[in-house]
Amino acid sequence: MSSVSLRNIVKRFAGLTAVHPMFLDIPEGSFVTLLGPSGCGKTTTLRMIAGLLDPTEGEISIGEQLVNNIPMHKRNLGIVFQNYALFPHKTIYDNVAFGLKYRNVSNAEIKRRVEDVLELVQLPDVGRRYPNQLSGGQQQRIALARAIVIKPDVLLLDEPLSALDANLRENMRIELKRIQEKTGITTVFVTHDQSEALAMSDKLVVMSEGRIEQIGAPKDVYDNPESTFVADFLGTSNILDVLCENADETDARINAGHLGSVSLPREKARDVVAGMVAKLVIRAEKLCLVAADTPLDNRVSVEGVVETVDYQGQAVRYFVRAGNQQLQALNMIENQPFNAGDAVSVRFKAQDCVALKGEG
Repeated sequence: MSSVSLRNIVKRFAGLTAVHPMFLDIPEGSFVTLLGPSGCGKTTTLRMIAGLLDPTEGEISIGEQLVNNIPMHKRNLGIVFQNYALFPHKTIYDNVAFGLKYRNVSNAEIKRRVEDVLELVQLPDVGRRYPNQLSGGQQQRIALARAIVIKPDVLLLDEPLSALDANLRENMRIELKRIQEKTGITTVFVTHDQSEALAMSDKLVVMSEGRIEQIGAPKDVYDNPESTFVADFLGTSNILDVLCENADETDARINAGHLGSVSLPREKARDVVAGMVAKLVIRAEKLCLVAADTPLDNRVSVEGVVETVDYQGQAVRYFVRAGNQQLQALNMIENQPFNAGDAVSVRFKAQDCVALKGEG
């Protein structure tokens, strides 16, 4: 296991900057996810760590060793790609053993390690089969086994679950996290899937247009987005234009138009000052719909009308018109869901909101 350190990393292609100056520390033994939409620079960053691309500027260290000038095959990395990249003409045993045969490992040790890693990925009896005799999920496990059998310093995963169907992806992300925790290998995972990132990561690195938008534990990033991009990309959010009426060391008073005046704890409005036009972020699941005649409680309340109902099985996403605002509310179905045209009261807690500095 080793840590990974990126210092002022930049990558340009023919004058186009794919990754702007980046500083990132990946702790030893951690599971860190680079998350963002297509073209945000996450795969380019992973490929620079792997040695598949050279950084235009900056330094990459693995452990205490600067690796800028060390070729990929000498970095002792395990890599799993989206397409598995298994050798179709080799047995599963030979696929998994491939990396060991070039590391001066004895045949007896190769046999022991291949058997151990096949047991770890819960496929102990497939050694004599070929890749085309396995399901997509099984092939993914074999690709992972091949990557970790060499005992890499760092495991790099480039959207390894994206080719799997939805149910299998959920099962595989649980398995992948279990294996990472058991082996303790420092892991860098690239995905555009927010549910994968939130479920699996020790640390999230949210990227946009070649820049890091926010770094932190999944819960911290989700609950306290630092930009409207993060608020919009992670989960479903209502992002409203508001005015900060006043602010002191303890709280900030926000005029949210039809939603009324909302007082936020200062940690939920860190960069907002009095007189500033700001953005108020309210997660869709933090808005609770109740019948219009429900007595008031200690939550903020605003009257509205359901415009659209998006039934999702266990939950319903409602689009609600409240004055000049359209709000999205994601509620679990406990009884009969509301219908389009129903008058409702939208309730939420001020501490569940985040106010961000206005952009532009």
